[in-house]
Amino acid sequence: MVKLLVVDDEEEICDFLKCFFEEREFSVDTACSGFDALEKIAQVQPDVCLLDIKMPGIDGLQVLKEIKDKYPKVKVIMVTAIETTEKIEEAVRMGADNYITKPLSLEYLENDVRQKLASIA
Repeated sequence: MVKLLVVDDEEEICDFLKCFFEEREFSVDTACSGFDALEKIAQVQPDVCLLDIKMPGIDGLQVLKEIKDKYPKVKVIMVTAIETTEKIEEAVRMGADNYITKPLSLEYLENDVRQKLASIA
């Protein structure tokens, strides 16, 4: 089964995306902080991580760096309300596989996750 990790400091977003992807037969874990994300990644080793950039404590860019250093096969899609090209370009330079801006298009998000999974197989 495909393993997905949703990381966002807004618990409602985590819960909503968890339900959305579980209905599509994904195994979904969530984390509401960068610290939680790093623990979950070590435990679960997801195939794909949906990672918010702006979070208190450890932000998404720091989490991205840790993921790419320790688990380079994990596909990371940055999810952000920040539309500044500077942060997005930095995330791509650091190894993000894509980025999606909020508000989310669920159809686009699902298609992007499936594309990332196809590139693993």
